[in-house]
Amino acid sequence: MSALADRPAHPVVGTRAPHESAVLHVTGAAMYTDDLAAQTAGVLTAWPVQSTSAHAKVTIDVSGAYEVPGVVRVLTADDVPGVNDAGIKHDEPLFPSEAMFYGHALVWVLGETQEAARLGAERVTVDYEPLPSLITVQEAIAAGSFQGIARTVQRGDAASALTSAAHVFEGSTEFGGQEHFYLETNASLALRDSEGQYFVQCSTQHPSETQDIVAHVLGISASEVTVQSLRMGGAFGGKEMQPHGFAAIAALGAKLTGRPVRLRLNRTQDITMTGKRHPFLIEWKVGFDADGHLQALDAVLTCDGGWSLDLSEPVLGRALCHLDNAYWIPNVHAHGRIVRTNKASNTAFRGFGGPQGVFLIEDILGRVAPALGIDPLELRRKNFYRPGQSTPYGQLVKDADRMVTIWDQLHGEADIDARRAEIEAFNATSPHVKRALAMTPVKFGISFNFAAFNQAGALVHVYKDGSVLINHGGTEMGQGLHTKMMQVAATALGLELHQVRLAPTRTDKVPNTSATAASSGADLNGGAVKNACEQIRERMASVAGRMLNVNERDVQFEGGYVTGLGNRDQRLTFGEVANAAYLQRVQLFAAGYYRTEGLHWNPEIMQGSPFKYFAYGAAATEVEVDGFTGGYTLRRVDIVHDVGDSLSPMLDIGQIEGAYVQGAGWLTLEELRWDTGDGPNRGRLQTQSASTYKLPSFSEMPEQFHVRLFENAREDGAVYGSKAVGEPPFMLAFSAREALREAVAAFGPAGRTVELGSPATPEAVFWAVRAAQQAADPASDHTERELAAAR
Repeated sequence: MSALADRPAHPVVGTRAPHESAVLHVTGAAMYTDDLAAQTAGVLTAWPVQSTSAHAKVTIDVSGAYEVPGVVRVLTADDVPGVNDAGIKHDEPLFPSEAMFYGHALVWVLGETQEAARLGAERVTVDYEPLPSLITVQEAIAAGSFQGIARTVQRGDAASALTSAAHVFEGSTEFGGQEHFYLETNASLALRDSEGQYFVQCSTQHPSETQDIVAHVLGISASEVTVQSLRMGGAFGGKEMQPHGFAAIAALGAKLTGRPVRLRLNRTQDITMTGKRHPFLIEWKVGFDADGHLQALDAVLTCDGGWSLDLSEPVLGRALCHLDNAYWIPNVHAHGRIVRTNKASNTAFRGFGGPQGVFLIEDILGRVAPALGIDPLELRRKNFYRPGQSTPYGQLVKDADRMVTIWDQLHGEADIDARRAEIEAFNATSPHVKRALAMTPVKFGISFNFAAFNQAGALVHVYKDGSVLINHGGTEMGQGLHTKMMQVAATALGLELHQVRLAPTRTDKVPNTSATAASSGADLNGGAVKNACEQIRERMASVAGRMLNVNERDVQFEGGYVTGLGNRDQRLTFGEVANAAYLQRVQLFAAGYYRTEGLHWNPEIMQGSPFKYFAYGAAATEVEVDGFTGGYTLRRVDIVHDVGDSLSPMLDIGQIEGAYVQGAGWLTLEELRWDTGDGPNRGRLQTQSASTYKLPSFSEMPEQFHVRLFENAREDGAVYGSKAVGEPPFMLAFSAREALREAVAAFGPAGRTVELGSPATPEAVFWAVRAAQQAADPASDHTERELAAAR
């Protein structure tokens, strides 16, 4: 077996390969879960009856639904043969007797058509006995409404260090969630076959966990349920946990009616029924020495979990492990806790708590730099980790010097000094429009914090004609994982890419899969695919050695051909060797397996080495802000990002670009709002569609967007020397927020701290500009009191 990171000559990995389904995507021919449902004969459609109360005991009468033509069945708690729960923490009743948030699905109507199911749901009557509701984090804290296990990361003596620090600052940082807004909403299709087994097509990032939930709801074994994830039209973490209950509803309907059942949420249902990125409220105190070096951080992080736990505990854990970002903080005390509110249960979202942790330290540095009288770029760089230093949770920061190298490369390539001088000159002659240029880093740990998820399997078949079919446990949500796995297989078997085909992810082919999450899909599944291919190649090498009359160790596989070092005159096709192996009764299929080595983590004390490695990157963003409206444009973005030795450079650059834009959306545009009043719509999500929830669009794209992969970055111990790419670049978007902060500061007096709302929408920027102008000219139209009242 070769070392995991070693590449042969002329590998297929590292080449610019298009997405394996690109043609299907752009022509509209790609099939998704609900497309399969539309082609299924006799399929019934499920439609929810949603709560119109944020918190209430409910009494439900479903009889009216049966008066609607086409209604076949109404699913209620009485129909569940197994466990009436859709979560892994056993705190998510599938059919609740108590509505826990506005929009909570109470029962489901099955109809011959979607319209029949919808009309039937309208005829279901629900009586509500209102209960007290908590909508904001502050309300939950005041009520003592906490859930899950609180955790603390600690190093040194933060209290003592704060007492002796030359400069001490304290404040509060609050930021909202983010709607996943994947193009394909949650969808499932369930069929029961003649043998009583269930086949569930599901748009899920975690097929094995979907399988488990379906099985326990139906009261059967997991072996009686097969879950397939053909492809997803986006997911971003929103389909890691939350599809399970929808799949269980479809499977329960199939059991009770004997017919296929489809469940596809429309956009409003998806937004109102599913969780978001976790909002946080953080109270903090930080100390610096006289030269601007971080000395201590004391913080309390309060995470809004929504009505149930879902993944809130590991999300909080990752936030606590990333509040240092790329910076050495010798003394840390950070306490994390989760509140229960009457909102949809918040869940995984790209970065999985990492962005929330990074937000804290980047917000602090952006706020305090003017008060310290230190350039924000200098303040960040001087606090970077150095070789030999460890994180607050005790992990050595491997390749720490890479952060400085990336930062300095970007600084030079993006011509930062000259451009900042130009910006300063522009601002001096432009009273109503200001520009700014900011840089921020990212250091992001890769691996699941839950050790058991750091494993993967694969099944690889070589057929007699030399064609190859691979199955692996990862799911495809548009990120290009399947393409990378085909490249890994082609490289390991010495084939060209077109000779490898990939089958959809299924639990009856690769069992006990981990979620495709934590940016670990390529690391884990790539290791398993490579392992399976190497088993087959070794067997084939023995056959080819006899055919070529060379030692099997001298057999080479490359470009679809097989040759021997001691036989330059003969060349066999891969298919010829495969056929010969079959005739000699040599096994041509293999189950591959991979587990991440070197991890150890104690969640009770939040200490250990939970990550295989760190991914590094840096971004420089230039913005322009209109002082009259608060409107702004991203003029230019420059990024240098570390993906190790890339498996697929074109895909990785696309992931970096997409992550940056999605991060900028969270930080500057996307604002979730709920009705927090005491009226009948209390707890109702007010931003239920693209007309009220602002997503990044082409108009928000940077005018110039330059992305470069960090070179000579091989990661030993990872498949073909690559690194994860999905989540880390999301946090590069903090450079956009910090650039907005500095542009706002340009409207006010020098040395003034700017507190910027989050998300930094044009409205938030406008009020920040007015506050800066007021500070510069106290005699201007608006006083600080008027500004505060207007907010």
